[in-house]
Amino acid sequence: MISRRTLLMAAAGLFATPALAVESTLLGPLVAAGKLPPQADRLPKQPLVADMLVRKRTIGQYGGDMRTLVAKPKDLRYLTVMGYTRLVGYDETLNLKPDILVDVVNEGDRSFTFVLREGHRWSDGAPFTTDDFRFYWEEVALDAELTPAGPPAFMVVDGEPPKVEILDATHVRYSWSHPNPRFLPSLAGPRPEWIYTPVHYMKQFHKKYGDMAKLTGMAKSLEMNSWAALYNQLDDPYGASNPDMPTLDPWWIRTKAPSQQFIFERNPYFHRVDPQGQQLPYIDRIVANVAATGLFAAKANAGEVDLLYRGLNTGDIPMLKGGEAWHKYHTLAWQIARGSAFALYPNLTCNDPVWRALNRDVRFRRALSLSIDRHVLNNTLYFRRGIEGNNTMMPESALHSEEDRKAWATFDPKLASQLLDEAGLDKREGSGTRLLPDGRLAELIVEVSSEASDIIDALEITSEFWADVGIKMVIKAEDSGALNKRAYAGQTVMVASQGLDNAYATAVMPPTELAPLKQEKMAWPKWGQYAETAGKAGEKVDMPEAQQLLDLYSQWMNATTLDERTNAWRDLLRIHADQQFVIGTVQGALQPIVVTKTIQNIPKKAIFSWEPTANLGAYRVDEFYYEQKTAQADTAP
Repeated sequence: MISRRTLLMAAAGLFATPALAVESTLLGPLVAAGKLPPQADRLPKQPLVADMLVRKRTIGQYGGDMRTLVAKPKDLRYLTVMGYTRLVGYDETLNLKPDILVDVVNEGDRSFTFVLREGHRWSDGAPFTTDDFRFYWEEVALDAELTPAGPPAFMVVDGEPPKVEILDATHVRYSWSHPNPRFLPSLAGPRPEWIYTPVHYMKQFHKKYGDMAKLTGMAKSLEMNSWAALYNQLDDPYGASNPDMPTLDPWWIRTKAPSQQFIFERNPYFHRVDPQGQQLPYIDRIVANVAATGLFAAKANAGEVDLLYRGLNTGDIPMLKGGEAWHKYHTLAWQIARGSAFALYPNLTCNDPVWRALNRDVRFRRALSLSIDRHVLNNTLYFRRGIEGNNTMMPESALHSEEDRKAWATFDPKLASQLLDEAGLDKREGSGTRLLPDGRLAELIVEVSSEASDIIDALEITSEFWADVGIKMVIKAEDSGALNKRAYAGQTVMVASQGLDNAYATAVMPPTELAPLKQEKMAWPKWGQYAETAGKAGEKVDMPEAQQLLDLYSQWMNATTLDERTNAWRDLLRIHADQQFVIGTVQGALQPIVVTKTIQNIPKKAIFSWEPTANLGAYRVDEFYYEQKTAQADTAP
């Protein structure tokens, strides 16, 4: 059980401090004009008191517009990730704690009782209660038109959905007959699992509560074929595409696409406060300007942003350092906690029967790994700071194994050539390129997001290594959305992307990346589809080594001790290293983060990862503040 004693004690003394009456620069005039209740009436009775003093952060002050960049409106979702407001979330030391919730009562991972903060409100002032959870479960998750695949996978255990009990306005219970240890970690993810929705707003778009004639007309005007499509487009807390939808996040999108600039304003009803009682966030607004990804580093170098990490990579660090003195910003370099900065994903479920057979031959996968000179990649792209080896845990993780890191990951082109011969690629044409069993040239198309310039650079180098053993790499850069669609349809043979999102894992975190459970994993998208849709789409796993991964994941799910979960994790990592399902190269690359010198409370050194830290999210961006109260340049009107 996650205790609430500390929160309750902090909250009990909170209202004694005069600082509670201080209003932000943005909201103060609205309160003075009677358009908004005072802060004391906007906060829950038990707000979350940030442990800033324990973490040695300074008390901030209100004001300022924080400038950043996005490549397209779809990328606004990364601001949702950065705001990191979750029912439960990870702190900087990766401990799971209540956030939106005031408490969670966990009974053997079979029953979870959530306790909401009394008086908590949505950004528009409407009460946030367990009715928001009831509506999501009964009217969204169980509605076949809105959710054709049924409830999300993390809420289903051995085919069993949870029993959902609304106990009262602030208590809701989820229970299963078998343990569901991934329930809480899933809620803390970088892309959160929303199991609640603002019923007071969304019910008007539901066929059960809204005007069907009106909904049909709205759907038709937006070229949609059903009320369900309309509902799902408007219910978009992740993509931040609907400014009318209330939020619990620290900032609330106020601009509707299309636009070249998107404004997020502070949530007047946000539930966190600092130790002096000031409502967070400190920064009033986030201003996201649209620009081409290729210009991000140059614009950061020119001082056109206050905080930026998206679109920047290790190779940009020298240029960014060069602009610091002129434009008064810092270039932080956080270690990226991915299994590999650059990894290759042979698609074990691709449509092409010849390439499918090769990708499933462990000799082929091992040969490709052995032919890569990781030392050259490290020296050329990662300033010799990286750790060469497989796509696995970082040394800082308790699950790290040096044996796993090295397995089939040394540079041995002679052995690679031998394995390729044994895999049936023993014939070559005049230029030295091998021939496939059906006589085609072994031209391996590796698809990659056109935005991943660092990975494209790594592919150019890797293509030379593979050419030396007779495999011709053809690099195909394309839009990430198109790439995903091709992979899900089985059209990709191999994809280049980042390695494990979470190479800093603990045994209590679900090993979902290591088993064929999600279609987004490019090594087995069709197996992932099968798992996510309960067999309604995709393909059933038909490879014994992959089935082992599912069996071990099941062992982790049903484990009753930490040792059992640790052993399942270690076995999963060992099989991955041996089988080379994903071919890793170098881990520990650096993520540049450009931040203006006036922003305070951002760590100088930290681990950067999608999961579990939600990029910057776990470091509480709502606690960042400007040293001076004057607003930044280039603010929105």
